[in-house]
Amino acid sequence: MKNVTDSFVYLGHWPSAGSFGFNTDILATNPINLSVVFGVLIFFGKGVLNDLLDNRKQRILNTIRNSEELREGAIQQLENARARLQKVKTEADQFRVNGYSEIEREQLNLINSTYRTLKQLENYKNETILFEQQRTINQVRERVFQQALQGAIGTLNSCLSNELHLRTINANIGMFGTMKEITD
Repeated sequence: MKNVTDSFVYLGHWPSAGSFGFNTDILATNPINLSVVFGVLIFFGKGVLNDLLDNRKQRILNTIRNSEELREGAIQQLENARARLQKVKTEADQFRVNGYSEIEREQLNLINSTYRTLKQLENYKNETILFEQQRTINQVRERVFQQALQGAIGTLNSCLSNELHLRTINANIGMFGTMKEITD
């Protein structure tokens, strides 16, 4: 048995220069001390571990709760944005329809105004033409009358003698006198 004990003693005294070995010296390893250390570690470690896990659990729950609140806020903002988009689309459609109606109305007003202006210009043109025709007719009448008078005077001067002149003047004075008596 001495060989067995020596072999354990020999194993327990291996040099520790980077090697691994078993310590068979019961006083050096002290299983009671080790069990006390393990017990203290387990007892206090369990509380510390529970606290760490509880803190971690609370942080995770808070993060989830915050994420849910942010998600609900984002959903609400999205719904608000969709409602605003729909409202803006409706207003844009109304502006577009009103714009087209306004354009058509302005186009119709412009056509009517242009038609009235053209009608006025046509009337002015016709009045100008009529005026020019009347002026031309009056000028022609005047010339014809002047030429007729000149022709008549020329004919009278060539045909009439002094005696005929005097009789014509006397006859005309007589006619004017008779007309004056009739009018009085």
